[in-house]
Amino acid sequence: MADLSKTLEEGERIVTPSRRPDGTLRKPIRIRAGYIPQDEVAVYQSKGALWRKETQTQEVPPGYDPVVPTKPKTKSVKKNERKKEKRLQAALEKGKNSEAMEDGNMEKGVLPAEDLGCASESFESLASQMNELAVSSNSSVGLADSSNMESQLQDIDKRIRALKKKVSSV
Repeated sequence: MADLSKTLEEGERIVTPSRRPDGTLRKPIRIRAGYIPQDEVAVYQSKGALWRKETQTQEVPPGYDPVVPTKPKTKSVKKNERKKEKRLQAALEKGKNSEAMEDGNMEKGVLPAEDLGCASESFESLASQMNELAVSSNSSVGLADSSNMESQLQDIDKRIRALKKKVSSV
């Protein structure tokens, strides 16, 4: 033991001898500076495993950089957005008016505009366009001559089919 203590360098330590259950003594153990026991060493993890753990804890999709600022909208972009909103509102109002005329009561078939989501707004606008086509087809058929009647009916049928496709995809 005296020999071990003389040669200690900085950071080294000695584990003192201990007694076994049968009464014999264990030898003193010198531990080098910076030594980590095998049980305490961290398990190696590959880059892929570390990346998987990191992506599981993230709440944003990979590649998303929230720091990047978006460009401010130009006057023309804002103007176009306002026009689109006005068109949608006008189409919704027309749809409500035509349904109210058909039903005789506005509350039966139409929900308030605040309750409608974006998808239901587009559905309502398409439905109102289909109603307008059906109403206009009856009035235009009575005024047209027989040669133009067939071409107009085919055109109206095409529009109705196209709108039905759009409605079914929503």
